[in-house]
Parts: sequence; C-alpha cells; structure tokens
Amino acid sequence: MKTLFNQPSETVFCKSCVLSNQKPVTIPEFLHQKDRKNASYMQVADDQVCVACKFHNVKYSTINWKKRERELLKLLDKYRSKNYYDCLVPGSGGKDSAFTAHVLKHKYGMNPLTVTWPPIMYTDYGKRNFDNWLKYGGFDNVLLTPNPSVRQKLTQLAFKNLLHPFQPFVLGQKNLAPQIAQNFGIKLIFFGENESEYGAPMEKNKLPTRSKEFFTIKKINNTFISGVSYKDLINKYKFTYHDLMPYLPIQEKSFNKKIETHYLGYYLKWIPQENYYYVVENCGFAPRPYRTDGTFLKFQSIDDKIDDIHYYAHFIKFGLGRASHDAAKEIRNKHITILEAKNLVKKYDGEFPKTYIKENLEFLELNLEQFEKIIDKFRSPHIWKKVGKNWKLRHTVNLDGYND
Repeated sequence: MKTLFNQPSETVFCKSCVLSNQKPVTIPEFLHQKDRKNASYMQVADDQVCVACKFHNVKYSTINWKKRERELLKLLDKYRSKNYYDCLVPGSGGKDSAFTAHVLKHKYGMNPLTVTWPPIMYTDYGKRNFDNWLKYGGFDNVLLTPNPSVRQKLTQLAFKNLLHPFQPFVLGQKNLAPQIAQNFGIKLIFFGENESEYGAPMEKNKLPTRSKEFFTIKKINNTFISGVSYKDLINKYKFTYHDLMPYLPIQEKSFNKKIETHYLGYYLKWIPQENYYYVVENCGFAPRPYRTDGTFLKFQSIDDKIDDIHYYAHFIKFGLGRASHDAAKEIRNKHITILEAKNLVKKYDGEFPKTYIKENLEFLELNLEQFEKIIDKFRSPHIWKKVGKNWKLRHTVNLDGYND
C-alpha cells in the first residue's frame, strides 16, 4: 500500500510501549534534502520491542552512570574557565534546557552562556519560564529573534508543503548554537537528552559527541527549507541570503572543527519527571495550568503555541500523537504501566488542538476549512481509511483500528 514518506508499509507496535515503527527518526526532507528515500523510522525488532525501549533497558541495567559522570568531569575540566564562557547551552527555558544549564553551572561549576532561538508564538507561561530560568539560574543569554515576516512565511510554507509547521523553528534552534559558539570562541556545546531516548539507533549512545556533519553543509544550493529549494526561496519568494542565514547550517569550509557538541543525557541518567521537579525547585519553572491538548501532561513542550498543531500534524502523518509519545516515555521511566498508557492514548491521542487554534490559523493565514483540507492531504493511505465522512486509523495500539 502507498506510503507518503517512505514509511514501513506494515505497522508494527512495540509490545513494551505504545509507539510503532511509523515513528520517524530522521527525515532529511524536513531538514536539508529533498530525497524522501533516506528517511528512517524507529526500529521494532523481531522480538517486537522497539529500539527506544531496548535503550532504556540498557539505561537502567547496564550503563555504569558513575563512570559516565567521571567522563563528564574529565570533559568539563578540559574546558573549564573562570574568566570566560566555557560552554554553551541552547534552549528557551523549558525543563530540559533549564535543567542542563543549571546542573552544569551550580553542580559542576561551569560558566555557561545560554542562547535562545525563541518560540514562534510564546505562551504566557512559556515566557515566564524563560525569564525565571535566567533570573533564578543566574545566566547570561544571547537571544536571536529572527525577522518576524520571514519566520511567518517559512512557517506557512512548511505547513503547506510538509505539514511540519515547526520545521523553521527546529532549523533555527539546531543551527544557531554552533554559529554563536563559533562567534564567541566557545568550543563546548551541551544539549539535553540523548537521541537514543527517542528511538535513534542505539550505537549513537556510544558516541558522546556529534560530528560536524550535523551542523554543516557543503553547498547551500543543496539546502531545502519548508519544502522549498534554496534557489526557489531566493528567486521565487524573493528572500535574500541574509533572510535565510539564521536557518542555514554553517558551510563546512567555515566551521571550526574544534567545537564539540555533547548531550548531558549521555553522561547523566535522564529522567524527565525528575528533571521537571528539579527545575520547579531551582529555576522557577511552572507547568501549564491545564492539560495540554492531545495529551495528559502539563509540562512537556509548553512554551510555543505552534507546538499543539505540530503534534497534531505528527499524528496525521504517522498515526502517533502527543499522548503516544508522552505515554511511551512514562512507561520507560517506570511511572505508568502499558495498560495505563494504552488507556491514555485511547483517550487523548489525536485530540484537535483547540486551545490556540485561533492564533495558529491567523498566523498561518488560513481558515479552518483550508487548514483541514491541507491536513487531509497528508494522511497516508497505509495509516488512514476514510469511512463515510470520517477518517479512521487502520491500526492502533489498542487494536481498535479499521484493519485490526
């Protein structure tokens, strides 16, 4: 059966969590390349256990975390400075970046510079969390706010072409850190959780640093943003290089190869719920005052109003919504059972993002009918079946899909 994003044609759910092999790990088209054939999805092995769950089994049973922390101390001592910024932490003041920066400064004695690529549309509590992060953590911060009209247009194109309204934000968030590090002469960048937490191949957990290929490109003309080639963005949409520069990777020939990028979650056992309690106590972090649309939690990815339609779009493209991802993490961190997770998925996954829909539609310059028409274009036939006027998932973790 036809798939839209080179997904596995057969849907297989992990027996340990609630995710399936439809979960994307890397989709180059959403970043720099046009070729969908290089897309990769989370592996579910012959024993029907996904790679993310296998990593968590290793995380809790095999990894020597004291040894990993000694590796961290050795790394920090290599770059530690009393007079200058000795590391850089990108983030917007959410629980992960707040935890990373605070631990590095107040537990390990580093002097981090924080750098922020701001949310597209800050929520009120997201902005308060950002302000409190800097105030209570005692951090200097570089805030780069991109040209609002350029950001809006790229977000609109990303939604229409890719059903990925978050893509321009992701590109800026990813590419800003090495640019700022290079400009400030900082050679150590720290992100938060290890990629293996979310289904990246387990061998990546053996690599404490990311290679330069993650942040560089050889030729700008090979770049795609919002599903549009760099050439068309310049010629058809009349952007300039300087308009697009914040979203672009550093050209490989200009990159300082001495810059190292590490994940704190490689060195410290990463438990989101415990990190949340930590930043509430130490960074003035406050959760959403109500449950987030599409899930049961109040503290995950809450600083941007675009987040809600981003996760809804993910549900449409891959059949896995926000509740599925949150429930899977809660299972792996031993906070809920798989039965509880399945019930949460059944209740909340794919819930329409009503809280900020008005602001989102205004930002995208769409009405609700146009929004839903674009949404329906990205329903892959192997995931969805139209029954009358309604769409139904073919397969679900609760085995109540059209073909289950």
